[in-house]
Amino acid sequence: MMEFDIPGFRRLQIRHLVLDYNGTIAVDGILLEGVGERIRALAEHLAIHVITADTFGNAARQVAGLPLEVKILASDDHAREKRDFIAELGADNVVAIGNGRNDREMLESAAVGVALIQREGGATQAVLSADIVSTSIHDALDLLRFPKRLTATLRS
Repeated sequence: MMEFDIPGFRRLQIRHLVLDYNGTIAVDGILLEGVGERIRALAEHLAIHVITADTFGNAARQVAGLPLEVKILASDDHAREKRDFIAELGADNVVAIGNGRNDREMLESAAVGVALIQREGGATQAVLSADIVSTSIHDALDLLRFPKRLTATLRS
């Protein structure tokens, strides 16, 4: 667990990190360099989950050996399914990171939602639903690795 007391925002007790796959930690189905080492560091404190439609069919292979759980979406309503997954974990204990339109509800419901705008772009609805916008998954993950960055971004 990671605890943050962010003035003017809220006190956070984060137990879970939920990551979208394509466009977030991967591009064209390939895990981005440097993501694995950050996940390993964060897994010492958080349960990490990757939730994906697995567009390229290789998400599980790409993250094999990393300390995380992969959930492949089963429904046709990915936004709802991602939101429901966050709720099952306990939304107040979750940081969620994603870039797509189908990430909007999970970003809005998580204690902290981080929208990304990287090579695949970022859906406007995802950006508007998030607490933070970042242009790099490395920077987004480092908000948790270096908590003063998170505090500086969210405090009033």
